[in-house]
Amino acid sequence: MLLFSQRKFLSLSLKSQHKKAAEFLRKAYSDSNYFSDYQQIEKFMNLPPLPLHGEAMSDRYHYHLKIACIHIKEDKFLPHVRHLDKLSNEPFLNIDIYLDRLRSAHNIGSIIRTAEAFRLGEIHFSEQTPYIDHKKIKSSAMGTESLVPCHLKTPLNQLKRPLIAIETTKDATSIYDHTFSENCTLLLGNEEYGLSHHALSQADLILEIPLVGSKNSLNVSCAFAILASKIRSDL
Repeated sequence: MLLFSQRKFLSLSLKSQHKKAAEFLRKAYSDSNYFSDYQQIEKFMNLPPLPLHGEAMSDRYHYHLKIACIHIKEDKFLPHVRHLDKLSNEPFLNIDIYLDRLRSAHNIGSIIRTAEAFRLGEIHFSEQTPYIDHKKIKSSAMGTESLVPCHLKTPLNQLKRPLIAIETTKDATSIYDHTFSENCTLLLGNEEYGLSHHALSQADLILEIPLVGSKNSLNVSCAFAILASKIRSDL
């Protein structure tokens, strides 16, 4: 039962109104008994009636957060709605993925998630790359960090040959002119500087994703997703 009147509610700032609405909608999602309270707030704010439906509630919830200037990961409201998720029995490919001095936890988490989605292989982290115990990596990997074999500080000379650098250089070959096989290592470089000189000097092959736009490169996690799809289509 609401403990405030319409007059008191509307005396709040717009941000505070939406923050309060989000709080009650969150309660209503967990306990439908609170839904009547949210409907009353909805009337205060002259919003269209909201159906008692998970996706509609989630959309409205994030609308309130946006107006309230509150950031929260989109998966936090409907944590159990994963209609197509299943525990895969597909074995991982015999491929190593080496992260050379990556900095962005978001990129790293996305790479882990992609590696799991395509079941590519094991991920090796250079000494300068944040590891899977990083909070933001866990958030963007969405649980897949516990499914993908991960290793910290593996020397390049212990990884599978050939070492394939993914880099934009004049000597690079298009990934579409290369047929991938298992028993190889993919080298992914820093978001700003690319692969280190040491990693490039050790590479047996340099591949690139051909681009036709003005920008000469892609975000590393986007590039890896394209690469992962190409690898799976070859095998």
